Amino acid sequence: MDGKLTAKIKKYQAIVLEYLNYKATIKAANLPDCQYLVVADEESRHYQLLTMGWQGNEYVHSISIHIGIAEDGKIWLYLNCTDIDIADLFVKKGVPKSDIVLGFHKEYMRELSEYAVR
Repeated sequence: MDGKLTAKIKKYQAIVLEYLNYKATIKAANLPDCQYLVVADEESRHYQLLTMGWQGNEYVHSISIHIGIAEDGKIWLYLNCTDIDIADLFVKKGVPKSDIVLGFHKEYMRELSEYAVR
């Protein structure tokens, strides 16, 4: 991997982790007894926000957000179970739309977006 690509990946990792760590500090009003954990696999460059705890008598354990960074430096949004447009947030942080893939859509649907297809 060349130095320019490595620098881009490190920048994107920092943006992703900053957002997930921020998101983990926000308590959801409908899940007051849950905690949010950032799970980061730096080697494979996969990052998740995990929701864990109790909602009344039911145990909650789910992934709210799953983001990956591919070998080519593109950010893949695999899962977003929040009301925040994460892709738009990353664009505002300086990530070009051509470096963001909406992985939760089929490829033919991605072609209709302003973002990368793959």
